[in-house]
Amino acid sequence: MEDSAAALARAHEHATRWLASLAERPVPPQATLEEVTAALGEALPDGPSPSVGTVDLLARACEPGLTAMGSGRFFGFVIGGTHPAALAADWLVSAWDQNAGLRLVTPAVSAVEELTGRWLLDLLDLPRGAAVGFVTGATMSNFTCLAAARDDVLRRAGWDTGRDGITGSPGVRVLVGAERHDTVDLALRYLGLGRPEVVPADDQGRIRVDALAAALESGAGDGRPVVVVLQAGNVHSGAFDPFTEAIEVSHRHGAWVHIDGAFGLFAGASPTYRHLVAGFADADSWTTDAHKTLNVPYDCGIAVVRSPEALRSAMSMQGEYLIHDPQGDPLERVPEVSRRARGLPVWAVLRTLGRAGVAELVDRMCARATELATEVSALDGARVLHDVCFTQVCVSFGSDERTHRVVQAMLEDGTSWTTGSRWHDQAVLRISVSNWSTSPDDVRRTVEALRRVTTG
Repeated sequence: MEDSAAALARAHEHATRWLASLAERPVPPQATLEEVTAALGEALPDGPSPSVGTVDLLARACEPGLTAMGSGRFFGFVIGGTHPAALAADWLVSAWDQNAGLRLVTPAVSAVEELTGRWLLDLLDLPRGAAVGFVTGATMSNFTCLAAARDDVLRRAGWDTGRDGITGSPGVRVLVGAERHDTVDLALRYLGLGRPEVVPADDQGRIRVDALAAALESGAGDGRPVVVVLQAGNVHSGAFDPFTEAIEVSHRHGAWVHIDGAFGLFAGASPTYRHLVAGFADADSWTTDAHKTLNVPYDCGIAVVRSPEALRSAMSMQGEYLIHDPQGDPLERVPEVSRRARGLPVWAVLRTLGRAGVAELVDRMCARATELATEVSALDGARVLHDVCFTQVCVSFGSDERTHRVVQAMLEDGTSWTTGSRWHDQAVLRISVSNWSTSPDDVRRTVEALRRVTTG
């Protein structure tokens, strides 16, 4: 037990030192994979080692190869930093080591996660009776929701997927916007549904309702039930699909409507930005990532399904050795039977921030994105390519070649991490503001770095 206490104390020292370094350290990693491997030592030891020494080695070898994703100047992908309350709760999750699959076996975990689910539905103003599952991320949330959608629409068409699989079924039409996230296609592939039908999007990346209506009408009568996937937060522009109109036309054709809101769903928590998700509560399922906008540690996606029975039918399993609760179990809402209690850090953030604090968190991220867009637009040759409506900013620097050079130069500079991408057939520098700690000073330092690399 002394070895355990000493190892935990040493891990705490390394963790707090790392967190304290985020304000000033370079954001990109400073060591290669090969260098970290060499520092760890490639040979498996023949005998045991003290835990404290193992923790020290891990920290010493890995720290140079870590990306400062928790920094307020990490704008790559859509990755939030970890809020202090969520990090502390996650440490307890690991120490308590509860398998969160069965309600009666882990009543404490189940109580927290069920309460958290109710808070989330209230905060986002989603249907209060919906089922909430805590999964690994947006990919598995999309998988979970679309599994429920697939089975439900086929059941309504007279086919039992749980009994008969999908071979020989009528099939399912899945319609998506041209700028949906690639993880939607990945989830569909996992589910055996193949490639979706693609509906054109407008210049901001929003699905065109007229094109969606035409696509639904053109396929009517072919015997296949329909699923429509909409988006809350385009990964390049941050744009939101027109939910009220798109959901109405989809439901008119009997479709299940799923909304992929990996980072954008939390616009519903802000009175300032709630208009972006107007009508989204009329959908049938919703995806979001708590480790994006809500800033809890990896991994924590959230799957919400209006019909608890549809989700239970798609996800549940029985085992004679299991201790099932007649009221239902967490394992009936997610693909995993065994999992960590990933809903607890979500509770910790919601409890710490409260309704007003979550709204302020969303507003602050959006404000930093707007500030970045304004300042970057003033740089020589820079052009923001879309309306900045949420937390995403895509910039061109005049040509693909120059934009690529700016992206690479920013990584070499190390002040901030901004990624390259391709949008509307041109290279872009992409900025995603997702961190609770991003400050006006982080904006200033990032713009100064961009000025250096574009004028140097």
